[in-house]
Amino acid sequence: MSKLSWENFAALSRQLSPDQRRAASITSVTHALHDGYTDLIYIMLPLWQVEFGLDYAALGVLRSVFVGAMACLQIPAGLVSERLGAAVVLAGGTALAGFGYVLAGGSSGFTMLLVALFVGGLGASTQHPVASALIARAFSGPRSLTALGTYNFAGDLGKMTLPAMLSLMLLAMAWRPALAILGCLGFILAAIIFVVTPRYEHESTADRRRETEAVNDRQPQPLAFPLLVAVGVIDSATRMGFLLFLPFVLKDKGASVQTVGFALTLIFAGGAVGKLACTFIGARIGAIGTVWLTEGLTAVGILTLISLPLGGALLLLPIIGIALNGTSSVLYGSVPALVNAEWRTRALSIFYTGTIGSGAIAPTLYGLIGDKFGVWKALMLVAVMVLLTLPLSALLRPSLPRGYGSRVA
Repeated sequence: MSKLSWENFAALSRQLSPDQRRAASITSVTHALHDGYTDLIYIMLPLWQVEFGLDYAALGVLRSVFVGAMACLQIPAGLVSERLGAAVVLAGGTALAGFGYVLAGGSSGFTMLLVALFVGGLGASTQHPVASALIARAFSGPRSLTALGTYNFAGDLGKMTLPAMLSLMLLAMAWRPALAILGCLGFILAAIIFVVTPRYEHESTADRRRETEAVNDRQPQPLAFPLLVAVGVIDSATRMGFLLFLPFVLKDKGASVQTVGFALTLIFAGGAVGKLACTFIGARIGAIGTVWLTEGLTAVGILTLISLPLGGALLLLPIIGIALNGTSSVLYGSVPALVNAEWRTRALSIFYTGTIGSGAIAPTLYGLIGDKFGVWKALMLVAVMVLLTLPLSALLRPSLPRGYGSRVA
């Protein structure tokens, strides 16, 4: 990083209040742990298959139970946090997610494992709506784009870190104690969350008036928030559909199993970079401009990938990863701009329910299309469907306050 960049970063850090630093730090660490917990399942599935004699359908049920509980309980988690406060719910959810993995470590059969993963998913459901609302409360206005995007990026770090930790631990111990140890991290972080998290339950009248004025700056249309959710649903479905078909497309191009694994790493690494980079791009050209840039690049990238040989496809994958994942940062950051402060947590809960639910359903729907028309045509459909986000996002521009829909002055 250049000297100028360091100076800009240092200047930005000095502008943050202690509560803003604590909110940004605790939500980022929490997001990393929760997303890491979610992806630990991928490491464990082969081990559980051998341990409990499970077929692929049963393994799919295990994954679906965790993700399903996490998706369906976002809205209740947000409602509970409005009554009990962010610190209590976020700490309780983190402890519950950790407890789920402690239970999984002690599972003696498939049924107990299902219960453990449901408990883990129940705890994980609290993180997205509550932590996002906390960030949006700490960083009001257009700054929430960058703050939420940075928080979003932290989740990708957890997806890389915790599975790597588990893989190393499995070299030295059995999977049961390894899961129990990682589950205990949830208890430790829960205590830190409860102590460190800023308390924002009592917002001042001035704070509410300022945020309401920002939301009403361009008079959001009644359908503005549903439009944003629709864009998020399509974006999430595109990501899951592309990842479903990518291994088979690469295999048709002559890729080995090892090459496919390397290709997925390129996608995920590009995605992590995209989530962080697009927060700053969004702050410069606005949320709508960023959506058009990333979604357009996603469609062009997918269609180009189809025609390239294997070597060219591998070179293109990090760029597709950046575009594929980058959109989510500005979408999350735009939610507070379309709702009043008192509705923020509920709106984020609804948004996450829609996007996570879409990500869970999309592979099945796209899979049926792939079975009927073939992988190549199905992937082309994925590229075409993502373009629907362009007119939908354009309709949002009049509803976004200055700094969200256009270049920040």
